Amino acid sequence: MKVYLEIIVVFFKMGCTTFGGGYAMLPVLERELIKKRGWVSMDEVMDYYTIAQITPGIIAVNVSTFVGYKQKGPLGGILATLCFVLPGVAFITAIAIFMQNFAEYPVVQHAFTGIRVAVGALVLNTVLKLLKGVFQDGKAIVIFLAAFSLSAAISASPVLLIAAAGIAGFFLYRPGRKNAAGSGSTPSGGEKPVDADDTERTGKPPRGEGQ
Repeated sequence: MKVYLEIIVVFFKMGCTTFGGGYAMLPVLERELIKKRGWVSMDEVMDYYTIAQITPGIIAVNVSTFVGYKQKGPLGGILATLCFVLPGVAFITAIAIFMQNFAEYPVVQHAFTGIRVAVGALVLNTVLKLLKGVFQDGKAIVIFLAAFSLSAAISASPVLLIAAAGIAGFFLYRPGRKNAAGSGSTPSGGEKPVDADDTERTGKPPRGEGQ
């Protein structure tokens, strides 16, 4: 019960303090879920963001569902999703009711201008963190540059780019490639290589040596 209550409090708090959408959510998510509670790692968050990109729905909501499900199964996922969405729905409803009354005031318009700039800074911070997790090797950089070039030059469909990147990743990172590359390092007959450290620790040669 304590974990369920913590999920409710944490995701309701995140729903109240997250502005700017899924990418701007990352700094809040990193602080609340990774650093404070250790519920997920940054690698897991990257995976959640990747899956959320290719599944229907809002990125922030999908990520909340994934994290809640990891903590407490289906009920945890439902609670995390509802608690994250509830503050936004309440705020949007209130704004929709009163927006026409004060949206034309200059002070409100100026405030929105400042908010947009702050949201842009949060999104940029998120992009930089995502890039650090993506640029792990040369193959990842090639996929990134190809996807970015196609998106910027010809406005290629995000669906097609993600599908193509998934196919490229399958062929470039499939386990068989690693096993094939490392197959020559195992001695013939399946024998385990002699470990010099074992001899130093025990003072005895490996079994079979000198017999």
